[in-house]
Parts: sequence; structure tokens; C-alpha cells
Amino acid sequence: MVKTILTLSFLLFTISGYAQNTIGLTSYTADSENGYTLFSPNQSNDVFLIDNCGQLVHSWTTDVRPGLSCYLLENGNLLRTKKIVQPYFNGGGVGGGLEIIDWDSNVIWSYDLADSLQCHHHDVEILPNGNILVIAWDSYTEEQQIQGGRILPKELLWAEKIVELEPNFDTGGAAIVWEWKVWDHMIQDADASLDDFGIVSEHPELIDINYDGIINQSPDWLHFNSLDYNEDLDQIVISVHHSSEIWIIDHSTTTEEAASHSGGLSGKGGDLLYRWGNPIAYQQGIPIDQKLFKQHDAYWISDSLVHGGMIMFFNNQRFSPVEASSVDVIEPPLNGDGSYALDGGAYLPESYHWSYVAETQTDFYSQRISGAQRLTDGNTLICEGGNGRFFEVDIDGNIVWEYINPVSQGQILTQGDVPIGNNVFRVYRYPADYPAFQDKLLEPQGYVEQGSDFDCELFSDVASVDEKDDWELFPNPTAELLNLSGLDDLDLFRVELLDLSGKLLYSEIPSDYEDGYTLDLASLSPGLYFIRLHSEVGVSSRKFIKQ
Repeated sequence: MVKTILTLSFLLFTISGYAQNTIGLTSYTADSENGYTLFSPNQSNDVFLIDNCGQLVHSWTTDVRPGLSCYLLENGNLLRTKKIVQPYFNGGGVGGGLEIIDWDSNVIWSYDLADSLQCHHHDVEILPNGNILVIAWDSYTEEQQIQGGRILPKELLWAEKIVELEPNFDTGGAAIVWEWKVWDHMIQDADASLDDFGIVSEHPELIDINYDGIINQSPDWLHFNSLDYNEDLDQIVISVHHSSEIWIIDHSTTTEEAASHSGGLSGKGGDLLYRWGNPIAYQQGIPIDQKLFKQHDAYWISDSLVHGGMIMFFNNQRFSPVEASSVDVIEPPLNGDGSYALDGGAYLPESYHWSYVAETQTDFYSQRISGAQRLTDGNTLICEGGNGRFFEVDIDGNIVWEYINPVSQGQILTQGDVPIGNNVFRVYRYPADYPAFQDKLLEPQGYVEQGSDFDCELFSDVASVDEKDDWELFPNPTAELLNLSGLDDLDLFRVELLDLSGKLLYSEIPSDYEDGYTLDLASLSPGLYFIRLHSEVGVSSRKFIKQ
């Protein structure tokens, strides 16, 4: 008897929450999107990949602490930033270099961007052609600041730049093939004798050198903390922490055009195409107009997802009237030619298109780091970074999955410990059919934390000790057909297929199984799944891999 899985309906299967847990998995429902979650604790050299039950399926061990961001590439390698000890730059999020390591933790490429004039920090972004965009501080002396019209110069001022690297895997080096600098796009209204003098409110495309969104003694003036690339528009969005804005710039320029006010698809060179969040920064607003407060992780939602083409960010809301974080989505006023509408005043929109806030607003707050990711089923995975808390919400804001990072100061915690110092910059959920996993065996290896005495039901493998419970499935892995044998002595009354998240994909009451039972899995995505049998001797399950 052959059963096919071409028109399966997704039935509800819920794994109860584990409210008693202080670390690891704390709640989980079948509405969580199936996949694997990648996280790199800020104080650890290790990188972890867990399934939806919080079980470790793979990890990487590295030689250095992260420079915050970490991504799993489609070929199975990790693109990871690294923290380099150097005497020139020591601000929040300092990195200094980046590396690519393979599935087995071997470094296959490494590059340092750290000297007395520049230093990578926070984030990187891989481009479709394999090049890598890198955020870097760009240092200027007091004299240079005065020449730029800064009223209150510092001994050193760290502006920002973005460089595009073309990695050389043979030599381990890289060529800088494109560069954009804040310093080339400034304006000031303090000294009419200088070249960059102008009326700030009339030039939102330029950056006011005298606007300090956060008062501090550090040279770190703007503090970029994320960047994202839109291939269709050939544009880059940047999260500018200290001015509580997001900026969009043109990537289609040459380096020479990026330093000017003309050229590229936009015709505006490296000037800002769009900015949003705090119009006070370009003298087009008052405090009530400010929408962003020290935000992180601004990025374009993929066109194929809910709210595709819009921009999502983690709004930390630090120094806001109510210090409670939110995850927000805006729809920029994009014209057909890739420009952004502005008819005087501040850039639109005036409000968010979608937001997540906690039911009790102050229950959700991280004053720094953090991020959010729109998933393929419309859910949103959120990293409340300062607390090491990862949770997933559906489109209506209901929490469907929650996990607490069990790694503190580089040490693995034990269940029952109260996590302190377990902060994480960001997390990412990769679907089970992500290309990186195609030839990988991702079997649960136990929980990251020590001393857990619970089981996520999906992985409990509740098998009867009855001697009749000796059924088998083959071939495993399989690309199409999965055969079940040894069923003739069982009083079998149900066969179930479940995915890694615990969702019940298929349920059948078999009428004829004495000669075996076969499932046609041709339409099933690659990944790890489970067959569960209900019989007179109890419930038992087996794992299998769909290729």
C-alpha cells in the first residue's frame, strides 16, 4: 500500500511549554516555523545551531571572540566577524576583522581591517557576487574636524565608512573594490567660509557634522550597527545608532562617484537617498516626531515574505519616553525609479506599518544590540539581545517559541542557573531545506545547557519496551519512498509523519500493513523528520532523513 504526501494538511500538534526552565527552551508550539536557529554568544568563541526543541545539532569552535555578527552561508560556511586586540579603537561593538570558516571549524579565509585610521565594527553583509560589505570607523583629527566645520571638535572623531571587499581565497587577503565615506557628505551651518556650509534643513541628503544624537566623551560619533543590501535596487540601508536614524545610500556608484554628489542609478552619487526615524537630525522635526530610539538591525524584508519590500528594525527605545522595545516595519515612499519621495519636510511614513510590542509593554526591553527576522510563514524571530532571549511571534504578536541563551561569559550554564551576561547580538532561523544543510546530518545531540531533565516530546523517542516493538524503516536517508517493515505483529491503529518543529504533517489509519507500509515522500522538502506509530503496545517513533 502506497500513501502519497501531495496534499497534506497541517494539523495542530503542540508541545507544552517549559515554564520552569531558566535557560534553554522555555516555550514551544507547533505554530513555530520549522528550522534551525544560529546564535553566537557575545562572550564565547563558540557558535551554536539548535533545532526547534532547543537541541544542539551542530556547533563551531573558533579561536577568537566574535566581532558581533555571524551568518551561515548557503554553501555551509560561516561568515563571522572577529574581535582583534589593538590600541586604537575600543568602542562598543569593536571587531577588527572577519573570517570564513567551514562546517568543521577550519578557517578558510581571514581578513583584518584594523589600524590607526580605521577599524571594522559590528556588521558585515555578503553580496550576491561573493564580495563583502564591511562597516568601519574612519578616524579624523581635531584639525580635520575644524576644517569640516565641527563646533566642538574632539581630540579624535570616528566617522564611518563602508568598504566592499573582494576576498582572495588563495592568498587569504582581499581587494577593496568600492568605498563610501560619511566624511564626503557632510554639511554645517556654523562657518560660511568653509566649503560644506549650507542650510541643513534644505539638504536632508547631507549629514550635519554638528548633530550629536548622543552626548558622550567617546570619539564614536555616529555608531553604525547594521547594514543590509537590496539587490533589486542596488542600495544599502544602514542603522545609525547615535542619531536614531536609518539611512539608504546608492551602491551602483563607482568609488569616485560615491565620494561626490552625482552619479550612479540615483544620479546623487553617495548622498543619502532616504533617511528615517529622527528628523531632528536634519532640522525638520521636534522631539515628538522622533520614531527611532537607538535602534538596531535595519533590513529589507524579502519580497517573497509578508510585508516584502518594506524595512524592519529592532527599535530598542533607549532614552525614549517609555523604555520598552518594539519590532517595527515601515514602508518607505519608494518611487518606480528607485528614488524616495520627499516634498519638503521630513521623509514619510509618519507611522509604522506593523509593530510588535509586549502585552505588558515593559516586559520586552533591551537597551542595546538585538534584532529581528521575518520568517517564511509570516512569523517573526526576535533576539532580545541584552537578555539573551530569543522568541518567535506570529503576525498577531502571539509568542509561539522561546529560548534563553544558556552560555554566560563563555561558560555553559546548568538548568536552574539564573543567566547573567548571556547577551547575543542577533540570531537567525534557517529553514530545514536551506542549501547549507543538503549534505549534512543534523541529528539532535542533547541540550546546550547542562543538567536538563526534560524532553521535548518530539525527541523523546517514546518506544515501547514490548518485544513486538522492533519495526524498521528504510532506506534512510531516502529521496522518495520510505518503507516500514516489521508491522505484522502489531495491532497498529495510526501512522503519523512529523517535521522537526513537531507539526503533524500526515496521519493515517492503515487498513492493510501486513506486507509493510510505504510512504511516497517525493514532495517533501529535505530535512530531518519522524515517523510515529500508535499501537496496542504504546507509541514509538523513528527518525529519518529526507534527501
